[in-house]
Amino acid sequence: MHEATDRLTATIQGFAEPLLADMGMELVEIQFRREGHGWVLRLFIDKEGGVAIDDCAAVSREISGILEVEDLIEHAYNLEVSSPGLERPLRKREDFIRFAGRLARIRLREPLSGQKVLVGTLRGLEDDEVVLELEKETVRIAMENISRARLTLEDFGAAKTRKRLPELE
Repeated sequence: MHEATDRLTATIQGFAEPLLADMGMELVEIQFRREGHGWVLRLFIDKEGGVAIDDCAAVSREISGILEVEDLIEHAYNLEVSSPGLERPLRKREDFIRFAGRLARIRLREPLSGQKVLVGTLRGLEDDEVVLELEKETVRIAMENISRARLTLEDFGAAKTRKRLPELE
């Protein structure tokens, strides 16, 4: 089922990204999964200045129309369109440039100085490496060593004393 879900989300991404670009927005993430109340197709969108409810409604109308015509999903599902929130994921190279100056939490595939989770201020991207300013040093992280990354509201002190967060596991 996982492979079929991946194919479906890739197909939706294929038509959603250019559609959203035409609407002045970007597709941040697509999720399609079974939840307590049934199947949910969730699109997270963003744009410069943030996403308004009218943006979500417009994208929902457009995507619904395409999904209805294409008939890609054989069973009942709910479509949800929303902003990724203040702690949005960082996936594309452009994200690390766009959000320079903001706090980020980065989970690594391989530890860096014994750490697998780093919290610091993004300083951009140089030579395919994310530059992250930590409390006492600035580190460079190869893009291929990043497992997950997202903006965060957490400061350096909280990062030292925090408990492990399950969403990063």
